[in-house]
Amino acid sequence: MSRYRPPRSAGTPLITADGAQRLRDELHELWNVRRPVVTQAVSEAAAQGDRSENAEYTYGKKMLREIDSRVRFLRKRLENLKVVDQPPSNPEKVYFSARVTLEDEDGVPLQVRIVGPDEIDPKRQHISIDSPMARALVGKQVDDEVTVRAPAGEKLYWIVSIEY
Repeated sequence: MSRYRPPRSAGTPLITADGAQRLRDELHELWNVRRPVVTQAVSEAAAQGDRSENAEYTYGKKMLREIDSRVRFLRKRLENLKVVDQPPSNPEKVYFSARVTLEDEDGVPLQVRIVGPDEIDPKRQHISIDSPMARALVGKQVDDEVTVRAPAGEKLYWIVSIEY
């Protein structure tokens, strides 16, 4: 018995200009730098003869498949993304690409930046526009109370500042 799983949504097709450039740089690196090196290594390994027991050849082919898969994904994703490089018409409210400083009930500050799903970076506090926190913040302004519903439960925050 096989289970059908619907394809996962790619998320909101928004991205910041910096995020789009990082994806273009990754695509360039994979296609113009890494792939030619791996292709050359596979060619050299194939020239050694019996490919069935040639680990270098097998590993090289696997690397080529992974690179090609990522290149296809990046090309298709970059075609469908909408780069947001202008601040919103009302910078007093939270929208895509905002840097929001929050304060929780204990007075502990938290700063997050709302970005596209391709740019999520927990170390830099970049959260997806599709996340529960971002959905709760969008449209709010300074001094608004925000209740974030997350798997761990509800958490209350106040918006301290908004920057673009």
